[in-house]
Amino acid sequence: MRAKSRWIPVRWAALPGFEDDTLFEAWNAWLKSCARPGPVFAKLCSEVRRLSIGSAEEQRTWLLQRLQPYRVEDLSGNDNGLLTAYFEPVLEAMRTASVNFTVPLYRPPSGLTQRQPWYTRREIDTSAVAQAALHGHEIAFLANPIDALILQIQGSGRLRITEADGSQVWVRLAYAASNEQPYQSVGRWLLDQGALRDASWPAIKSWATQNPLRINEMLWSNPRTVFFREERLPDRDADSGPRGAQGVALTPGRSIAVDPLSIPFGTPVWLASSGPNVKLQKLVLAQDTGSAIVGAVRADYFVGLGAAAADFAGRLKQPLHLWVLWPK
Repeated sequence: MRAKSRWIPVRWAALPGFEDDTLFEAWNAWLKSCARPGPVFAKLCSEVRRLSIGSAEEQRTWLLQRLQPYRVEDLSGNDNGLLTAYFEPVLEAMRTASVNFTVPLYRPPSGLTQRQPWYTRREIDTSAVAQAALHGHEIAFLANPIDALILQIQGSGRLRITEADGSQVWVRLAYAASNEQPYQSVGRWLLDQGALRDASWPAIKSWATQNPLRINEMLWSNPRTVFFREERLPDRDADSGPRGAQGVALTPGRSIAVDPLSIPFGTPVWLASSGPNVKLQKLVLAQDTGSAIVGAVRADYFVGLGAAAADFAGRLKQPLHLWVLWPK
């Protein structure tokens, strides 16, 4: 039993679709976890590496021999949960502010203390003291405040930054810190206002275009903001995801964010979810977390980068079942 979950041992036959998964895709994510394994899985990593060139049959046989599946439940015995998805935005930016690029993205300011609330999003936008504390910490400027909000919620993103001399460089902005304020969904705020019936990002952006004088009101409904660090990207390889909370690069379609009080980082997990948009039955790795990912049977599914991933992530919200695969 974990702090927020209990694990019930089951037979492998209880895992839907186990015989059909293309395991080699998950093995790539597992190899990344082996760069920073926890003590439980470190002893298996030599075997995981050896099997990276094995057949799917060999990999499946090894799983059966070495691991025990456990159904994940909350402390009341409920094994039904929620699956959502997240992605890595790809955005245009300027190194310095211009007429069209006015929305700053910041490094962590000095004086920021972990677990101590700093200025709210509204105070950051309106308080001279907060703005003075952030002066000189600008990384780049975006054109759209909704894109900045999405970037902060996703926790990382790729920017094509135009430098002051006109040259361009691809960088990744990775999560560095937050203002330790509570996260509030702007989509929920719009639904409560009766402004929308569909709180997808396309609908939110459309509402913002039609209601420019209320954009700040919407943004300020979420007091939480995120600060970033800049990482250079040698290329735009879509397979090179951002680093998750485990400290390893995420793999599209094979990495999930979890509540670490339910499932430890680096744990292989069998995920099953069916809904109107997609049916998933596959091996994934718990490699990340997020402020909204709370509870026993809760996962955020990393789907990659760019517009197609954004569209998929924006539509995915469906029932979930999880099984952790733990060494015997």
